[in-house]
Amino acid sequence: MPNAPALTEATYYILLSLYKPRHGYGIMQQTEEMSRGRVRLAAGTLYGALNALCDKGWIVLKSMGDDTRRKEYVLTEKGKEVLVREVERLKELVQNGEAVLREEM
Repeated sequence: MPNAPALTEATYYILLSLYKPRHGYGIMQQTEEMSRGRVRLAAGTLYGALNALCDKGWIVLKSMGDDTRRKEYVLTEKGKEVLVREVERLKELVQNGEAVLREEM
């Protein structure tokens, strides 16, 4: 994944929220909390994104025993790698921005 594409903000927060296994509603709450309300995921948007992330192998769906209605999503090792690379990319963006702004002052 050397040239992994930049993640959307919603995808970034979904992956970040799945650092601990969560069900859909928990992902929605965690995403909104971490983004200070800036990212609010509607159910349709969230479940579409979760399906896409499952297809990429970044997360997996885990059934919760006998209760087939309750499902949690779990970040895979590949998903963790994607998340780490994105954090590194974002740090570089901030460092470059700060360096340029310091020159202007």
